[in-house]
Amino acid sequence: MDLNLNAPHSMGTTIVGVTYDGGVVLGADSRTSTGMYVANRASDKITQLTDNVYLCRSGSAADSQVVSDYVRHFLHQQTIQQGQPATTKVAANLIRLLAYGNKNSLQTGMIVGGWDKYEGGKIYGVPLGGTIVEQPFAIGGSGSSYLYGFFDQAWRDGMTKDEAEKLVVKAVSLAIARDGASGGVVRTVIINSEGVTRNFYAGDTLPLWHEELEPQNSLLDILASAPAEPMRI
Repeated sequence: MDLNLNAPHSMGTTIVGVTYDGGVVLGADSRTSTGMYVANRASDKITQLTDNVYLCRSGSAADSQVVSDYVRHFLHQQTIQQGQPATTKVAANLIRLLAYGNKNSLQTGMIVGGWDKYEGGKIYGVPLGGTIVEQPFAIGGSGSSYLYGFFDQAWRDGMTKDEAEKLVVKAVSLAIARDGASGGVVRTVIINSEGVTRNFYAGDTLPLWHEELEPQNSLLDILASAPAEPMRI
């Protein structure tokens, strides 16, 4: 099997953003791949843009990182000039401008989430091509195709902070169970008027789903737990 270790790093990913009554919750898995090889099993795909705005990144790791670096620089300049933090809408539109202006070369989809004193918690999806869509929840990455029906059924308006975070963790866990390009741990970021809270959920603490095996320490544990069968000649 050709692992193609020289392939560009790609975050075949699951990223999620959810609004709740008072703020937003962002979540992502942590697997970064290079072809068929897992280059980083614990990467952080939720990037800080300002004190109150964060970005979930999917697609090409290099493309999404350079977009976030540019936008962070522009927002820092604006904060100095205006003397107050940038709003979530301003950050999302800067990302949209860069994504649309370079749509023929960028391979990245992003979710912008944040809280500001003017509009409260907001989520914006910026998929491939540079469209910008304000949504009560947004999902992206290769694992998102497994989650549309789940969110149609599970999301509801007026959720509490704990309910929203549980929904995000459950959604990313479901995608990890089905999508080979998603995996590792689950990271969440909660943004509201009180500030930002980051949480970490290890892979062996995530809920298991249909036909998944219980976590094992090694292949020997799996073999030892299987019943021995007599050899047939």
